[in-house]
Amino acid sequence: MLTSHQGQIHSLCVCVYVCVTLPGSTYKSDHVITETKQFHKMMPVHAACALLSLAPLLVLSVPPIWTQPEQVHLSYPGVPGSMVVTWTTFNKTESNVEYGLLGGRLFEVTVGGNDTLFVDSGEEKRKMFIHRVTLTGLKPAATYVYHCGSDEGWSDVFSFTALNDSASFSPRFALYGDLGNENPQSLARLQKETQLGMYDVILHIGDFAYDMHEDNARIGDEFMRQIQSIAAYVPYMTCPGNHEAPYNFSNYRNRFSMPGQTESLWYSWNLGSAHIISFSTEVYFYLEFGLELLFKQYEWLKKDLEEANKPENRAVRPWIITMGHRPMYCSDDDQDDCTTFDSYVRLGRNDTKPPAPGLEDLFYIYGVDLELWAHEHTYERLWPVYGDKVFNGSKEQPYVNPKAPVHIITGSAGCREKTDRFNLNPKEWSALRSTDYGYTRMQVVNTTHVYLEQVSDDQYGKVIDSIWVVKEKHGFSAWF
Repeated sequence: MLTSHQGQIHSLCVCVYVCVTLPGSTYKSDHVITETKQFHKMMPVHAACALLSLAPLLVLSVPPIWTQPEQVHLSYPGVPGSMVVTWTTFNKTESNVEYGLLGGRLFEVTVGGNDTLFVDSGEEKRKMFIHRVTLTGLKPAATYVYHCGSDEGWSDVFSFTALNDSASFSPRFALYGDLGNENPQSLARLQKETQLGMYDVILHIGDFAYDMHEDNARIGDEFMRQIQSIAAYVPYMTCPGNHEAPYNFSNYRNRFSMPGQTESLWYSWNLGSAHIISFSTEVYFYLEFGLELLFKQYEWLKKDLEEANKPENRAVRPWIITMGHRPMYCSDDDQDDCTTFDSYVRLGRNDTKPPAPGLEDLFYIYGVDLELWAHEHTYERLWPVYGDKVFNGSKEQPYVNPKAPVHIITGSAGCREKTDRFNLNPKEWSALRSTDYGYTRMQVVNTTHVYLEQVSDDQYGKVIDSIWVVKEKHGFSAWF
Protein backbone atom coordinates (compact mmCIF):
# COMPACT_ATOMS: atom_id res chain seq x y z
CA MET A 1 0.00 0.00 0.00
CA LEU A 2 1.21 3.49 -0.85
CA THR A 3 1.54 6.18 1.74
CA SER A 4 -0.17 9.51 1.01
CA HIS A 5 3.16 11.06 -0.02
CA GLN A 6 4.07 8.08 -2.20
CA GLY A 7 0.61 8.19 -3.75
CA GLN A 8 1.12 11.79 -4.81
CA ILE A 9 4.48 10.92 -6.32
CA HIS A 10 2.98 7.91 -8.04
CA SER A 11 0.19 10.02 -9.55
CA LEU A 12 2.66 12.60 -10.79
CA CYS A 13 4.89 9.91 -12.22
CA VAL A 14 1.96 8.37 -14.08
CA CYS A 15 1.22 11.80 -15.53
CA VAL A 16 4.82 12.29 -16.60
CA TYR A 17 5.10 8.77 -17.98
CA VAL A 18 1.91 9.04 -20.01
CA CYS A 19 2.83 12.49 -21.34
CA VAL A 20 6.28 11.27 -22.35
CA THR A 21 5.16 7.91 -23.73
CA LEU A 22 1.93 8.60 -25.58
CA PRO A 23 2.94 11.07 -28.36
CA GLY A 24 3.70 8.88 -31.38
CA SER A 25 3.20 5.70 -29.29
CA THR A 26 1.20 2.63 -30.29
CA TYR A 27 0.77 1.40 -26.71
CA LYS A 28 -2.73 0.47 -25.63
CA SER A 29 -4.15 1.80 -22.39
CA ASP A 30 -3.74 -1.51 -20.50
CA HIS A 31 -0.10 -1.63 -21.58
CA VAL A 32 0.39 1.88 -20.22
CA ILE A 33 -1.10 0.85 -16.87
CA THR A 34 1.15 -2.21 -16.68
CA GLU A 35 4.21 -0.20 -17.63
CA THR A 36 3.28 2.45 -15.08
CA LYS A 37 3.14 -0.09 -12.26
CA GLN A 38 6.52 -1.44 -13.24
CA PHE A 39 7.80 2.12 -13.56
CA HIS A 40 6.71 2.86 -9.98
CA LYS A 41 8.38 -0.30 -8.59
CA MET A 42 11.71 0.34 -10.22
CA MET A 43 11.96 4.13 -9.78
CA PRO A 44 12.93 5.67 -6.41
CA VAL A 45 11.07 8.75 -5.22
CA HIS A 46 14.03 11.11 -5.71
CA ALA A 47 14.50 9.87 -9.28
CA ALA A 48 10.80 10.35 -9.98
CA CYS A 49 11.04 13.95 -8.80
CA ALA A 50 14.07 14.54 -10.98
CA LEU A 51 12.20 13.20 -13.99
CA LEU A 52 9.18 15.29 -13.08
CA SER A 53 11.29 18.46 -13.11
CA LEU A 54 12.28 17.65 -16.70
CA ALA A 55 8.72 17.06 -17.84
CA PRO A 56 8.30 20.44 -19.59
CA LEU A 57 11.41 19.69 -21.63
CA LEU A 58 10.12 16.27 -22.65
CA VAL A 59 6.81 17.54 -24.06
CA LEU A 60 7.36 18.77 -27.60
CA SER A 61 5.94 22.25 -28.32
CA VAL A 62 4.82 23.11 -31.84
CA PRO A 63 4.15 26.82 -32.46
CA PRO A 64 0.77 27.68 -33.99
CA ILE A 65 0.39 28.75 -37.60
CA TRP A 66 -0.68 32.39 -37.87
CA THR A 67 -2.17 32.76 -41.34
CA GLN A 68 -5.51 34.19 -40.25
CA PRO A 69 -5.96 37.90 -41.16
CA GLU A 70 -6.57 40.26 -38.27
CA GLN A 71 -6.35 43.97 -37.39
CA VAL A 72 -8.20 44.95 -40.57
CA HIS A 73 -8.42 48.68 -41.23
CA LEU A 74 -9.16 51.06 -44.09
CA SER A 75 -7.51 54.29 -45.18
CA TYR A 76 -8.13 56.72 -48.00
CA PRO A 77 -5.07 57.12 -50.24
CA GLY A 78 -6.18 60.53 -51.47
CA VAL A 79 -7.12 59.37 -54.96
CA PRO A 80 -10.85 59.57 -55.82
CA GLY A 81 -12.48 56.18 -56.24
CA SER A 82 -9.92 54.29 -54.16
CA MET A 83 -9.46 52.71 -50.74
CA VAL A 84 -6.56 50.91 -49.05
CA VAL A 85 -7.19 47.77 -46.99
CA THR A 86 -4.47 46.94 -44.45
CA TRP A 87 -4.25 43.88 -42.20
CA THR A 88 -1.79 41.69 -40.30
CA THR A 89 -0.78 38.02 -40.27
CA PHE A 90 2.06 36.43 -38.30
CA ASN A 91 3.05 34.02 -41.06
CA LYS A 92 3.68 35.06 -44.63
CA THR A 93 0.66 34.65 -46.90
CA GLU A 94 -0.65 36.15 -50.11
CA SER A 95 -2.38 39.54 -49.94
CA ASN A 96 -5.81 39.55 -51.58
CA VAL A 97 -9.07 41.44 -51.21
CA GLU A 98 -12.25 40.03 -52.70
CA TYR A 99 -15.11 42.50 -52.94
CA GLY A 100 -18.29 43.47 -54.73
CA LEU A 101 -21.16 45.94 -54.64
CA LEU A 102 -23.68 45.49 -51.85
CA GLY A 103 -26.62 43.60 -53.31
CA GLY A 104 -24.56 42.32 -56.22
CA ARG A 105 -22.47 39.24 -56.68
CA LEU A 106 -20.43 38.63 -53.56
CA PHE A 107 -16.64 38.84 -53.96
CA GLU A 108 -16.97 39.49 -57.68
CA VAL A 109 -13.60 41.25 -57.94
CA THR A 110 -10.24 40.04 -56.62
CA VAL A 111 -7.32 42.43 -56.18
CA GLY A 112 -3.84 41.49 -55.04
CA GLY A 113 -1.38 43.59 -53.10
CA ASN A 114 1.82 43.16 -51.15
CA ASP A 115 3.08 42.48 -47.66
CA THR A 116 5.87 44.03 -45.65
CA LEU A 117 7.77 42.22 -42.92
CA PHE A 118 7.78 44.25 -39.71
CA VAL A 119 10.17 43.13 -36.99
CA ASP A 120 9.38 44.80 -33.67
CA SER A 121 12.43 46.12 -31.83
CA GLY A 122 11.49 44.62 -28.46
CA GLU A 123 13.48 41.82 -26.84
CA GLU A 124 11.58 39.06 -28.63
CA LYS A 125 12.00 40.66 -32.06
CA ARG A 126 8.49 39.54 -32.95
CA LYS A 127 7.72 39.33 -36.65
CA MET A 128 4.51 40.23 -38.37
CA PHE A 129 3.46 40.73 -41.96
CA ILE A 130 1.57 43.91 -42.81
CA HIS A 131 -0.57 43.43 -45.91
CA ARG A 132 -1.78 46.27 -48.13
CA VAL A 133 -4.16 46.16 -51.06
CA THR A 134 -5.39 49.25 -52.93
CA LEU A 135 -8.87 49.12 -54.43
CA THR A 136 -9.45 51.44 -57.39
CA GLY A 137 -12.30 52.34 -59.71
CA LEU A 138 -14.82 52.51 -56.87
CA LYS A 139 -18.12 54.25 -57.54
CA PRO A 140 -18.58 57.35 -55.38
CA ALA A 141 -20.97 56.79 -52.46
CA ALA A 142 -21.47 53.12 -53.41
CA THR A 143 -21.35 50.49 -50.67
CA TYR A 144 -19.04 47.51 -51.08
CA VAL A 145 -18.78 44.20 -49.24
CA TYR A 146 -15.29 42.72 -48.83
CA HIS A 147 -13.02 40.34 -47.04
CA CYS A 148 -9.24 40.07 -47.09
CA GLY A 149 -6.64 37.33 -46.82
CA SER A 150 -5.79 34.32 -48.94
CA ASP A 151 -6.64 30.67 -49.43
CA GLU A 152 -4.78 30.09 -46.17
CA GLY A 153 -7.36 32.13 -44.29
CA TRP A 154 -9.96 34.87 -44.86
CA SER A 155 -11.12 37.66 -42.57
CA ASP A 156 -14.67 38.29 -41.50
CA VAL A 157 -16.89 40.02 -44.05
CA PHE A 158 -16.93 43.82 -43.79
CA SER A 159 -18.44 46.67 -45.77
CA PHE A 160 -17.55 50.27 -46.57
CA THR A 161 -18.97 53.16 -48.55
CA ALA A 162 -16.62 54.64 -51.13
CA LEU A 163 -15.98 58.30 -50.43
CA ASN A 164 -17.89 60.76 -52.53
CA ASP A 165 -15.35 62.78 -54.51
CA SER A 166 -17.72 65.68 -55.16
CA ALA A 167 -16.75 69.06 -53.70
CA SER A 168 -20.38 69.46 -52.64
CA PHE A 169 -20.20 66.34 -50.44
CA SER A 170 -20.77 67.07 -46.73
CA PRO A 171 -18.54 64.54 -44.92
CA ARG A 172 -19.10 63.57 -41.28
CA PHE A 173 -16.14 62.87 -39.02
CA ALA A 174 -15.47 61.52 -35.56
CA LEU A 175 -12.22 62.90 -34.18
CA TYR A 176 -10.22 62.22 -31.06
CA GLY A 177 -6.77 61.43 -29.75
CA ASP A 178 -5.25 59.50 -26.87
CA LEU A 179 -7.28 56.31 -27.11
CA GLY A 180 -5.72 53.33 -25.35
CA ASN A 181 -6.01 49.58 -25.01
CA GLU A 182 -6.69 50.03 -21.29
CA ASN A 183 -9.59 52.27 -20.24
CA PRO A 184 -10.76 53.07 -23.80
CA GLN A 185 -13.92 54.59 -22.40
CA SER A 186 -15.31 56.07 -25.63
CA LEU A 187 -14.54 53.03 -27.77
CA ALA A 188 -17.82 51.12 -27.44
CA ARG A 189 -19.89 54.18 -28.30
CA LEU A 190 -17.68 54.95 -31.29
CA GLN A 191 -17.92 51.33 -32.46
CA LYS A 192 -21.69 51.40 -32.32
CA GLU A 193 -22.05 54.81 -33.96
CA THR A 194 -19.71 53.81 -36.77
CA GLN A 195 -21.71 50.67 -37.43
CA LEU A 196 -24.89 52.78 -37.41
CA GLY A 197 -23.40 54.71 -40.34
CA MET A 198 -22.94 58.02 -38.52
CA TYR A 199 -19.42 58.71 -39.86
CA ASP A 200 -17.69 58.82 -43.20
CA VAL A 201 -14.16 59.13 -41.77
CA ILE A 202 -12.39 58.79 -38.42
CA LEU A 203 -9.54 61.15 -37.49
CA HIS A 204 -7.29 59.72 -34.76
CA ILE A 205 -5.07 62.63 -33.71
CA GLY A 206 -2.14 60.74 -32.22
CA ASP A 207 -1.42 58.47 -29.22
CA PHE A 208 -2.56 54.91 -29.80
CA ALA A 209 -2.89 51.91 -27.50
CA TYR A 210 -0.65 53.18 -24.66
CA ASP A 211 1.60 51.93 -26.05
CA MET A 212 1.86 50.03 -29.31
CA HIS A 213 5.42 48.85 -28.63
CA GLU A 214 4.74 47.46 -25.14
CA ASP A 215 4.90 43.73 -24.38
CA ASN A 216 6.88 43.24 -27.58
CA ALA A 217 4.14 45.01 -29.59
CA ARG A 218 1.33 42.79 -28.31
CA ILE A 219 -0.41 45.85 -26.90
CA GLY A 220 -0.34 47.31 -30.40
CA ASP A 221 -1.79 44.10 -31.80
CA GLU A 222 -4.65 44.07 -29.32
CA PHE A 223 -5.40 47.77 -29.87
CA MET A 224 -5.60 47.23 -33.63
CA ARG A 225 -8.02 44.38 -32.97
CA GLN A 226 -10.09 46.68 -30.76
CA ILE A 227 -10.47 49.37 -33.41
CA GLN A 228 -11.15 46.89 -36.22
CA SER A 229 -14.89 47.19 -35.55
CA ILE A 230 -14.52 50.88 -36.49
CA ALA A 231 -11.62 50.95 -38.90
CA ALA A 232 -12.74 48.04 -41.10
CA TYR A 233 -15.85 50.04 -42.03
CA VAL A 234 -14.64 53.62 -42.54
CA PRO A 235 -11.24 55.15 -43.38
CA TYR A 236 -9.19 55.53 -40.19
CA MET A 237 -6.90 58.51 -40.78
CA THR A 238 -4.06 59.16 -38.35
CA CYS A 239 -1.14 61.29 -37.24
CA PRO A 240 1.66 60.33 -34.82
CA GLY A 241 1.77 61.30 -31.15
CA ASN A 242 4.45 61.17 -28.48
CA HIS A 243 3.40 57.69 -27.34
CA GLU A 244 4.41 56.31 -30.74
CA ALA A 245 8.02 57.50 -30.34
CA PRO A 246 9.75 54.28 -29.13
CA TYR A 247 12.03 52.68 -31.71
CA ASN A 248 11.70 55.77 -33.92
CA PHE A 249 7.92 55.48 -34.30
CA SER A 250 8.36 52.06 -35.91
CA ASN A 251 5.04 50.59 -34.82
CA TYR A 252 3.17 53.62 -36.13
CA ARG A 253 5.11 53.85 -39.37
CA ASN A 254 4.62 50.16 -40.15
CA ARG A 255 1.04 49.60 -39.06
CA PHE A 256 -0.75 52.46 -40.83
CA SER A 257 -1.13 53.27 -44.52
CA MET A 258 -1.70 56.98 -45.06
CA PRO A 259 -1.37 58.87 -48.39
CA GLY A 260 2.00 59.88 -49.74
CA GLN A 261 5.47 58.43 -49.23
CA THR A 262 6.29 59.63 -45.71
CA GLU A 263 5.40 56.48 -43.73
CA SER A 264 2.22 58.24 -42.55
CA LEU A 265 4.14 61.01 -40.75
CA TRP A 266 2.71 63.88 -42.79
CA TYR A 267 0.31 64.02 -45.73
CA SER A 268 -2.75 65.82 -47.07
CA TRP A 269 -5.95 64.89 -48.84
CA ASN A 270 -9.21 66.39 -50.03
CA LEU A 271 -12.76 65.57 -49.04
CA GLY A 272 -15.85 67.61 -49.79
CA SER A 273 -15.01 71.31 -49.61
CA ALA A 274 -12.05 70.72 -47.27
CA HIS A 275 -8.31 70.27 -47.74
CA ILE A 276 -7.11 68.27 -44.72
CA ILE A 277 -3.48 68.27 -43.58
CA SER A 278 -2.03 65.76 -41.12
CA PHE A 279 1.42 66.38 -39.71
CA SER A 280 3.79 65.35 -36.93
CA THR A 281 4.26 67.66 -33.97
CA GLU A 282 6.80 65.15 -32.65
CA VAL A 283 9.55 66.30 -35.01
CA TYR A 284 9.93 69.26 -32.63
CA PHE A 285 10.62 67.00 -29.65
CA TYR A 286 12.46 63.85 -30.76
CA LEU A 287 15.46 65.46 -32.36
CA GLU A 288 17.48 62.28 -31.84
CA PHE A 289 15.64 60.84 -34.82
CA GLY A 290 16.89 63.61 -37.07
CA LEU A 291 16.52 67.38 -37.06
CA GLU A 292 16.24 67.19 -40.84
CA LEU A 293 12.74 65.70 -40.44
CA LEU A 294 11.56 68.93 -38.85
CA PHE A 295 12.81 71.04 -41.74
CA LYS A 296 11.65 68.55 -44.34
CA GLN A 297 8.14 68.60 -42.92
CA TYR A 298 8.13 72.40 -42.70
CA GLU A 299 9.08 72.76 -46.36
CA TRP A 300 6.46 70.19 -47.33
CA LEU A 301 3.81 72.04 -45.32
CA LYS A 302 4.71 75.32 -47.00
CA LYS A 303 4.46 73.82 -50.49
CA ASP A 304 1.23 72.04 -49.68
CA LEU A 305 -0.34 75.23 -48.33
CA GLU A 306 0.85 77.18 -51.35
CA GLU A 307 -0.81 74.64 -53.63
CA ALA A 308 -4.03 74.63 -51.60
CA ASN A 309 -4.14 78.44 -51.77
CA LYS A 310 -3.98 78.67 -55.53
CA PRO A 311 -7.19 80.50 -56.47
CA GLU A 312 -8.52 77.61 -58.53
CA ASN A 313 -7.96 75.18 -55.63
CA ARG A 314 -9.20 77.36 -52.79
CA ALA A 315 -12.33 78.16 -54.76
CA VAL A 316 -13.26 74.45 -54.85
CA ARG A 317 -12.01 73.53 -51.38
CA PRO A 318 -11.92 76.71 -49.32
CA TRP A 319 -11.65 75.02 -45.90
CA ILE A 320 -8.12 74.17 -44.80
CA ILE A 321 -8.14 71.95 -41.71
CA THR A 322 -5.01 70.68 -39.93
CA MET A 323 -4.56 67.84 -37.45
CA GLY A 324 -1.51 67.42 -35.24
CA HIS A 325 -1.03 65.86 -31.83
CA ARG A 326 0.45 68.47 -29.45
CA PRO A 327 -1.54 71.72 -29.33
CA MET A 328 -0.20 75.23 -29.75
CA TYR A 329 -2.40 76.41 -26.87
CA CYS A 330 -3.93 74.64 -23.87
CA SER A 331 -4.85 75.33 -20.25
CA ASP A 332 -4.26 71.94 -18.64
CA ASP A 333 -2.43 71.79 -15.33
CA ASP A 334 -0.06 69.01 -16.37
CA GLN A 335 3.25 70.88 -16.68
CA ASP A 336 3.34 70.20 -20.40
CA ASP A 337 4.74 72.28 -23.22
CA CYS A 338 1.75 74.59 -23.66
CA THR A 339 1.55 75.37 -19.92
CA THR A 340 5.16 75.60 -18.71
CA PHE A 341 6.69 77.22 -21.78
CA ASP A 342 5.63 78.52 -25.16
CA SER A 343 4.82 75.71 -27.51
CA TYR A 344 7.63 74.55 -29.79
CA VAL A 345 4.97 73.70 -32.35
CA ARG A 346 3.65 77.25 -32.24
CA LEU A 347 6.85 79.29 -32.02
CA GLY A 348 9.63 76.89 -33.00
CA ARG A 349 12.93 76.20 -31.26
CA ASN A 350 15.91 78.51 -30.89
CA ASP A 351 18.16 75.83 -29.37
CA THR A 352 18.75 74.08 -32.70
CA LYS A 353 21.16 74.95 -35.49
CA PRO A 354 19.65 76.43 -37.55
CA PRO A 355 16.71 77.57 -35.41
CA ALA A 356 13.57 75.56 -36.09
CA PRO A 357 10.56 77.56 -37.34
CA GLY A 358 7.20 77.18 -35.62
CA LEU A 359 3.90 76.68 -37.39
CA GLU A 360 1.57 79.40 -36.09
CA ASP A 361 2.75 82.09 -38.50
CA LEU A 362 2.82 79.66 -41.41
CA PHE A 363 -0.75 78.53 -40.78
CA TYR A 364 -1.92 82.11 -40.28
CA ILE A 365 -0.31 83.41 -43.46
CA TYR A 366 -1.89 80.67 -45.55
CA GLY A 367 -5.31 81.07 -43.95
CA VAL A 368 -5.75 77.77 -42.12
CA ASP A 369 -9.32 77.84 -40.85
CA LEU A 370 -9.48 75.08 -38.25
CA GLU A 371 -6.73 73.36 -36.22
CA LEU A 372 -7.47 70.04 -34.51
CA TRP A 373 -5.30 68.80 -31.63
CA ALA A 374 -5.20 66.16 -28.87
CA HIS A 375 -2.43 65.21 -26.35
CA GLU A 376 -4.17 66.92 -23.43
CA HIS A 377 -6.63 64.42 -21.96
CA THR A 378 -9.44 66.93 -21.95
CA TYR A 379 -11.70 68.81 -24.34
CA GLU A 380 -11.02 72.48 -24.86
CA ARG A 381 -12.53 74.88 -27.37
CA LEU A 382 -10.67 78.11 -28.01
CA TRP A 383 -11.83 81.44 -29.28
CA PRO A 384 -10.21 82.36 -32.60
CA VAL A 385 -6.61 83.03 -31.58
CA TYR A 386 -3.33 84.19 -33.03
CA GLY A 387 -0.22 85.42 -31.23
CA ASP A 388 -1.78 84.59 -27.85
CA LYS A 389 -4.60 87.08 -28.54
CA VAL A 390 -8.29 86.60 -29.27
CA PHE A 391 -9.64 87.65 -32.66
CA ASN A 392 -13.34 86.88 -32.59
CA GLY A 393 -15.54 87.62 -35.56
CA SER A 394 -17.71 89.73 -33.28
CA LYS A 395 -18.71 89.77 -29.64
CA GLU A 396 -22.12 88.29 -30.41
CA GLN A 397 -20.93 85.80 -33.05
CA PRO A 398 -17.27 84.95 -32.37
CA TYR A 399 -17.12 82.11 -34.92
CA VAL A 400 -18.82 83.98 -37.76
CA ASN A 401 -16.06 85.32 -40.00
CA PRO A 402 -13.41 84.86 -37.28
CA LYS A 403 -10.20 86.85 -37.65
CA ALA A 404 -7.87 84.01 -36.72
CA PRO A 405 -7.82 80.19 -36.80
CA VAL A 406 -10.15 78.20 -34.54
CA HIS A 407 -8.48 75.57 -32.30
CA ILE A 408 -10.13 72.42 -30.88
CA ILE A 409 -8.35 70.07 -28.42
CA THR A 410 -9.95 66.62 -28.18
CA GLY A 411 -7.76 64.17 -26.30
CA SER A 412 -10.19 62.59 -23.84
CA ALA A 413 -11.25 59.43 -25.67
CA GLY A 414 -9.89 57.31 -22.82
CA CYS A 415 -6.59 55.69 -21.85
CA ARG A 416 -4.77 54.34 -18.80
CA GLU A 417 -3.53 57.82 -17.89
CA LYS A 418 -7.12 58.96 -17.22
CA THR A 419 -8.14 62.58 -17.85
CA ASP A 420 -6.14 65.70 -16.99
CA ARG A 421 -6.91 68.63 -14.72
CA PHE A 422 -7.24 72.23 -15.84
CA ASN A 423 -5.37 75.12 -14.32
CA LEU A 424 -7.53 77.55 -12.38
CA ASN A 425 -6.72 80.67 -14.37
CA PRO A 426 -6.88 80.05 -18.11
CA LYS A 427 -5.99 82.78 -20.55
CA GLU A 428 -8.69 84.74 -22.34
CA TRP A 429 -8.54 82.55 -25.45
CA SER A 430 -10.03 79.56 -23.58
CA ALA A 431 -13.74 79.43 -24.40
CA LEU A 432 -14.97 76.13 -22.93
CA ARG A 433 -13.35 73.22 -21.08
CA SER A 434 -14.45 69.74 -20.04
CA THR A 435 -12.70 66.85 -18.30
CA ASP A 436 -15.38 64.35 -19.35
CA TYR A 437 -14.31 61.37 -21.40
CA GLY A 438 -15.53 61.82 -24.93
CA TYR A 439 -14.84 62.74 -28.54
CA THR A 440 -15.74 65.30 -31.17
CA ARG A 441 -18.01 65.16 -34.19
CA MET A 442 -17.46 67.39 -37.18
CA GLN A 443 -19.30 67.97 -40.43
CA VAL A 444 -17.97 70.06 -43.27
CA VAL A 445 -21.41 71.11 -44.44
CA ASN A 446 -20.50 73.33 -47.39
CA THR A 447 -18.01 75.99 -48.45
CA THR A 448 -19.15 78.40 -45.73
CA HIS A 449 -20.25 76.26 -42.78
CA VAL A 450 -18.53 73.70 -40.53
CA TYR A 451 -20.32 72.22 -37.53
CA LEU A 452 -18.57 70.76 -34.45
CA GLU A 453 -19.96 69.18 -31.30
CA GLN A 454 -18.46 67.47 -28.28
CA VAL A 455 -19.89 64.18 -27.01
CA SER A 456 -19.54 63.25 -23.35
CA ASP A 457 -19.24 59.52 -22.79
CA ASP A 458 -19.47 60.17 -19.05
CA GLN A 459 -22.94 61.59 -19.67
CA TYR A 460 -24.06 58.68 -21.86
CA GLY A 461 -23.50 60.38 -25.21
CA LYS A 462 -24.85 63.80 -24.35
CA VAL A 463 -23.68 66.66 -26.57
CA ILE A 464 -22.07 69.09 -24.15
CA ASP A 465 -20.76 71.70 -26.59
CA SER A 466 -21.41 72.73 -30.18
CA ILE A 467 -20.42 75.52 -32.53
CA TRP A 468 -20.88 76.59 -36.12
CA VAL A 469 -17.82 78.08 -37.79
CA VAL A 470 -19.09 80.31 -40.58
CA LYS A 471 -16.77 81.89 -43.13
CA GLU A 472 -17.89 83.88 -46.13
CA LYS A 473 -14.28 84.36 -47.13
CA HIS A 474 -11.22 82.13 -46.74
CA GLY A 475 -7.49 82.69 -46.91
CA PHE A 476 -5.14 85.29 -45.45
CA SER A 477 -7.39 88.16 -46.51
CA ALA A 478 -10.21 86.75 -44.38
CA TRP A 479 -8.37 87.91 -41.24
CA PHE A 480 -8.89 91.57 -42.07
